[in-house]
Amino acid sequence: MFYSLLTLNPRSHQVQSEIASPYEMHKTLLKAFFTGKFGVERVNPEAADVLFRLDSHDDSVLTVLVQSRTEPNWAVLNRGYLLETPKVKQRELSLQAGQLLTFRLRANPTKRLGKSAEYDKGKRVGIYDEDDQLAWLARKGEQHGFRVLRAQISQDAKIKNLEAIHRNDGVHDLELLSVQFDGVLQVNDPDNLIQAVQTGIGSGKGFGFGLLSLAPAR
Repeated sequence: MFYSLLTLNPRSHQVQSEIASPYEMHKTLLKAFFTGKFGVERVNPEAADVLFRLDSHDDSVLTVLVQSRTEPNWAVLNRGYLLETPKVKQRELSLQAGQLLTFRLRANPTKRLGKSAEYDKGKRVGIYDEDDQLAWLARKGEQHGFRVLRAQISQDAKIKNLEAIHRNDGVHDLELLSVQFDGVLQVNDPDNLIQAVQTGIGSGKGFGFGLLSLAPAR
């Protein structure tokens, strides 16, 4: 996998616009990949498998971490979009059962409404209770080969994408819940977890969700 760290120019009007509309940032980032095959074709060996996460730091620096299967060409980005030359590294992920790792995941935790929902049965909605969000993360861990040992929620917000849904009855806004999890996990199934890192966790990957970052636990 290739990992790119982009430092955004906060004075750029394009950057300011895309922070408010992350799917537009997704489209900008995809310009650096020429295969034409992205998330909808992840099973294709030529797919770029692009995942990204926007991080804001205490010193007001904005960075975007981009993970991809193919090497990007960031020279295609508009002049003034970045503050400095992107840092790009290629890394092969190797994990062992029982290994302890720190993690960061910005995700869109959701659930489907059940039979008790009179009008919206089966509709996918955001999970807003913090205990339920942590339970969602634990279930994802069981599904993807890891156990959450410690986790905290540092950011909890809504992202609205105007006129994002087109249906027969008109155009609708899309509202997504954004939750950032930081903590420590234990590897149970290395192959399963590596697959989850490559493909992302949860929904809304085009909006900057799903990228699971791992580092050795100290």
